[in-house]
Amino acid sequence: MAHSYTPGLKVTEYTTMRYRRILPIKGKVLVKEGDTVKADQVVAEAMLPGDIEPVNLANLLSMPPADVAECVVKKEGERIEVGELLARTKGIFGFFGTEVKAKVAGTVETVSHITGQLMIRGAALPVQVKAYVSGQVIEIIADEGCIVEAQASFIQGIFGIGGETVGPIRMACSRPDEPLDEEHISDDLSGAVVVGGGRVTAGAIAKAVKAGVAALVSGGIDDQDLRDFLGYDLGVAITGSEQLGITLVMTEGFGDIAMAGRTFELLKRREGCEASVNGATQIRAGVMRPEVTIPITGKLERSGEAAVDATTGLGVGLPVRLIRHPYFGKLGTVSGMPSEPHVLDSGSKARVLEVEFKDGTKAIVPRANVEIIEG
Repeated sequence: MAHSYTPGLKVTEYTTMRYRRILPIKGKVLVKEGDTVKADQVVAEAMLPGDIEPVNLANLLSMPPADVAECVVKKEGERIEVGELLARTKGIFGFFGTEVKAKVAGTVETVSHITGQLMIRGAALPVQVKAYVSGQVIEIIADEGCIVEAQASFIQGIFGIGGETVGPIRMACSRPDEPLDEEHISDDLSGAVVVGGGRVTAGAIAKAVKAGVAALVSGGIDDQDLRDFLGYDLGVAITGSEQLGITLVMTEGFGDIAMAGRTFELLKRREGCEASVNGATQIRAGVMRPEVTIPITGKLERSGEAAVDATTGLGVGLPVRLIRHPYFGKLGTVSGMPSEPHVLDSGSKARVLEVEFKDGTKAIVPRANVEIIEG
């Protein structure tokens, strides 16, 4: 049987997920190997030095920079509060002296004899890394973080925006092809990971942000709705750093596309469970997919669906998604793998495969036009 490898999206009910939770700078790890952690638990913390606020005392006191130091009433390293006296000139016979008071709180760091400037260092800024998923710490990386492992259901999407968030899964649509509009969003969905079906509308996104929804997961989105929500054209760079009050994950793509039935049913079976969602996406070198991770905390009844091993390559019987016109977004199963190149409508030759869709129809498509739906 012929085989060829093609990357695909992973949708699986049982898998082992491992996440490296690392600080951007050296800090303190707050957990131990073997600890059980919750998704929102801080596992490592560091303190970033505060911002520097320069104060030009030479100008404010109208004196040469070399004379500034003797007018400063605070020593280097001392704490100073807003409105507290920072420097004072001697004046005439102790009168008519000029005073400078601090406009920001912080610590006096340095006084320059060359520029006449005093530097106030603001309060240190805490940088925290959370576990992201509920699981077990299996490894400690000294002064940097840890690795968290969880048995989980796992779903990759095509595209997303927004960073990491956590919440219980709530089904908003009853069918995988049902559009997710603003009528499906209510205030009781605050903090939840809301699952739709087909296209999510701009109205639904706006209402979800207002209601405090943690994340929206649906089949597709119109590119104009996305542009209006972001306020700019996204381009092809990495996403995930947007601060828009919500995380979005599209499981199928752009347009009026229904969520894959297999994905929808998996999310439906896990309704009420805690899900960790990350919308970060990168579609150039170093591909990064948005994801939904649902830790398994107890016994989960299997759906009876056979697992699919996609690591060995593309072969007959594997579920695939078509990623090119005219079948973009459609799901099917590989039913044939012709070994000889096939002449396409364009006149060019390419290796192809036969895909059978759920309605029994079949199509011959280039192998490059499909991706495996991993199990």
